Amino acid sequence: MKRFVLVGLPVLVAASAFSALRPAPLAARPAAGPVPVVVELFTSEGCSSCPAADAALRELESAQLVPGAEVIALGQHVDYWNRLGWKDPFSSAQFTDRQRAYAAGFGTGSYTPQAVVNGQYEFVGSDHAALAAAIAKAARAPRATVQLARAAGALSVQVAGLPAGTAAATVLLALTETGLSTQVGRGENAGQLLRHAAVVRELRPLGTVRGSGTFSAPLALRPEWQPAHLRAVVLVQDAASRHIVGAASLPLGAVN
Repeated sequence: MKRFVLVGLPVLVAASAFSALRPAPLAARPAAGPVPVVVELFTSEGCSSCPAADAALRELESAQLVPGAEVIALGQHVDYWNRLGWKDPFSSAQFTDRQRAYAAGFGTGSYTPQAVVNGQYEFVGSDHAALAAAIAKAARAPRATVQLARAAGALSVQVAGLPAGTAAATVLLALTETGLSTQVGRGENAGQLLRHAAVVRELRPLGTVRGSGTFSAPLALRPEWQPAHLRAVVLVQDAASRHIVGAASLPLGAVN
């Protein structure tokens, strides 16, 4: 099921059911290596339809089931479910605002679970077949080159070769943490242990790029985050279309 938000209230709407079948290969893996493809999952621990979407994205990212693509998961927990019985500890109004900006572009309402692939395709996040097909298609699109390097306390980002038609792009840094779970005490998922796809702990802009550019970002990691499970993800997002035209990720390990 998916839940739309109309005038601030979730309304139950029928949607395609989750398919447990693995997708058939859709493209040959290029010799240069898999292409990073970003899957943003807008989700909430308060929504009973969301655990299936988290499971689908965890599988796609851990097993890398789509040939030719490197799936980069960004689990963004929205906050509009918090008033309905359970406050999601990973939720943020920032992610709700980001989802609303996508919804305005797609002409849809905000709902959970919603998957957005490379800022270009959206659908119910538990639709495994739609996820695989969109990821494979996104991996074939023109893209910028994004290179990451790290030193103690900082991340260096180099962006070059924006696709034709991209006048300017916003460079964003997301810090994600895997292996997170919650024992839910109330709401639609009361009594369940929910395991999450990579949770976005922080999302911030680094600047704007036109053609090429270099950025430096301090990495201020909180003590409750587990360094071995942290990853830096850089998105290059077309300022006009919101399509993600480049991405890269880097494990952070013990960086502090």
